[in-house]
Amino acid sequence: MTTAKYLGIWMDHSTAHIMEYTSDPIQTKTIDSKFTHEVKEQSLRRSENLMHNKEQQQQSAYYKKLGEVIKNYEEVLIFGPTDAKLELLNVLKADHRFEKIKIETKQADKMTEHQQHAFVKEHFQYTDFNLVNCISQW
Repeated sequence: MTTAKYLGIWMDHSTAHIMEYTSDPIQTKTIDSKFTHEVKEQSLRRSENLMHNKEQQQQSAYYKKLGEVIKNYEEVLIFGPTDAKLELLNVLKADHRFEKIKIETKQADKMTEHQQHAFVKEHFQYTDFNLVNCISQW
């Protein structure tokens, strides 16, 4: 990804759609969690405890991958239909590398790629508009 300042992430527990807010058409990059339904079924056959440990390890790795992307931006919007966005936010808040990054979360339903892009554009256009107004009034 490029040197954009703003990043939008639509996510649930299995997939994250990463979108830079730029003047160019928004491109989407996808990061998937390794904890799939098939992995869950295999783990459950062995032991429920094993399944939960495996799920925690793979969710942690998924959030770590997202953190590696997020650390390169100034403002991040995380949105989606599940609590995954709040779990990720808690992981990021516990890491001092993310202290200077403005991170917001918003509830959102399942969306098409076009709807996700529109959601990100609307959010950050409002941010840019307020910034420009503050500078021009100063």
